[in-house]
Amino acid sequence: METLLWILLSLATTSCSSALVYFVIRSRMQNALAREREALAETRGMLEAQRKSINEALKGAEESGRHKAMEEFLADVRIEQRHYIRQAKMLFLQRRSLVLQERIFFRNVPLSNWIEHEILLEEGADIESVVRSLTAFDNALPQPARRRLLH
Repeated sequence: METLLWILLSLATTSCSSALVYFVIRSRMQNALAREREALAETRGMLEAQRKSINEALKGAEESGRHKAMEEFLADVRIEQRHYIRQAKMLFLQRRSLVLQERIFFRNVPLSNWIEHEILLEEGADIESVVRSLTAFDNALPQPARRRLLH
């Protein structure tokens, strides 16, 4: 009977120590798992912040690219102007009129047909000021974009 008691006591001790080892190892694993989850959450947060900053930088680059493309396009758009004086004789009257023609160009491709304005000129009228007041495009483009042809 004594041997049976020693066997049962050793089994109980072994089972208690194995249960104790199991719970200690389990708590260590849970602790390690919690640290790994914390590191993973921190890494995900950093990745999300980087993704947002990259998206904002990409949007800014796209916007600046569109702005630059629009500026380049507008730099290639120009207005071609030409004007001349038309004289018409009717019996004893001589009528002078200023004819202004304008059209819009993109590089060397015309975007519009000639737009023609005609106004009667008075004696001694300043032709340049009359031309500026007649322009159809209302000085929409800066002076370097304008090209004047005199005929």
